[in-house]
Amino acid sequence: MVDTSLYAAFLVAALALVVSPGPDMMFIVAMGGRGGPVTGVMAAAGVATAMLVHSVAAMLGLSALFTALPTLYHVLRWAGAAYLLHLAVKAFRDRSVPVEEDAAAVGPGRRRAFWQGAVTNLLNPKVILFNVAFLPQFVDPGLGHVMGQFLVLGVTIVVMGFVFDASVGLLSGRLSDLLRRSRRVARALNIFSGTVFTGLAVRLLVASPK
Repeated sequence: MVDTSLYAAFLVAALALVVSPGPDMMFIVAMGGRGGPVTGVMAAAGVATAMLVHSVAAMLGLSALFTALPTLYHVLRWAGAAYLLHLAVKAFRDRSVPVEEDAAAVGPGRRRAFWQGAVTNLLNPKVILFNVAFLPQFVDPGLGHVMGQFLVLGVTIVVMGFVFDASVGLLSGRLSDLLRRSRRVARALNIFSGTVFTGLAVRLLVASPK
């Protein structure tokens, strides 16, 4: 279904992209730092789910709407920045006391981490533009099954991204588990998270489409 040489080149390019620090990785580190290992992994799962949606959208040609409707790009950009600022405010205002084990308390937080990761990624129009620009380079129309080729490439980069991001979220969560027993350190982690979310929002607002 896919050209072997193109797919090999895609794997190399995708690996370089996956391991490069970016907004999604910083978001996952911040979530793992606030909520622990499982929260970090759930945030990574949310980002991966959103990436799969982006890949399917690119496959169906829906992302081409940005070309026809430039205003849509800016609407999503402002919505994404507003959501990140909302998360930043929540982090800055968090005065919760660190706990060792409270499944009832952390359970909803893990679910929220998943949805926050998904929504943050879905509202980033640059991710949509990336899929439009990146994936077609490794599709060979001469082989046919163009949609199938898009799907294979999209699933591949989603799986690679999740494996790496989940590892990052797990490690950041492990470190936070060692530090969060201190109220002062827990507060510092919340401030770090809020700063990261604010930085990502500013980055999204000042970045221009390529």
